Amino acid sequence: MKNTILKGDALKMLKTLSSDSVDVGVTSPPYNKQENKKGWLVKNVKYSGACDKESELKYQLDQVAVLNELFRVIKPGGSFFYNHKTRWERGKMIHPMDWLRQTCWTVRQEIIWDRMIAANIRGWRFWQKDERIYWLYKPIDNNYIGKELLAKHALLSSIWRFPPERNNPHPAPFPLILPARCIYSILDKKSGVVIDPFAGSGTTLVAASLLGKNYIGIDISEEYIAVAKKRLRNVTQEGEILMRELEKHVVRKTFKERKANGDFVGRFREADVVISPPSLF
Repeated sequence: MKNTILKGDALKMLKTLSSDSVDVGVTSPPYNKQENKKGWLVKNVKYSGACDKESELKYQLDQVAVLNELFRVIKPGGSFFYNHKTRWERGKMIHPMDWLRQTCWTVRQEIIWDRMIAANIRGWRFWQKDERIYWLYKPIDNNYIGKELLAKHALLSSIWRFPPERNNPHPAPFPLILPARCIYSILDKKSGVVIDPFAGSGTTLVAASLLGKNYIGIDISEEYIAVAKKRLRNVTQEGEILMRELEKHVVRKTFKERKANGDFVGRFREADVVISPPSLF
């Protein structure tokens, strides 16, 4: 079952997929913002075909169930990138790690997505411009470290800075750059299957298609599936965005090459002179 979008509830549809059959996944689920959270710059988010107004306990249990089913579906050594954010309810912070630690996954890295704009510009807190992307990993034989990224991917660091998608009928889409970077960094030029269980307008699927990978999408909304299918039929129209991202995955000389040539690799040397900063007091 490849290059298709399944209509239905994410958890139910995932249960129909074979174990260890997918290489990498990227998603951003509904955030359970109660359909009443809005700022001066954005409207409250309401989805077609889905309710984003659950008790927080039910929401987190549902997220754990979906993530654990994804753990079954993805191959050992595979990765899943989970975009979410810290939220506040009556002054209390709700952090994605509250439920991610309850899943089968190993959290390999927390990536900060600097969205460059804040949705709410009131002064209850410093303006929140960030979201999180969790790189989740399925270990092989209890090896929780996994394979090393190629230098041309790792150099992009753990802080990703690009704005959210704006020209999209979906109320909360992420930009094409986000799933493209995740997929390309893991699979590079290898073939593979990519999954998005909350496919929405199909951005992950478009990125996979442009990169020459197979994909499986799941969404409960006929409206969003129709948008995704239209984008996939015209996928080359978004190719320029992908090319701009791929141009960032370039390294002139790897760490190993610098080390082999005796070039500077950032290693401390006893001969180095250390100058203490001036005292502020």
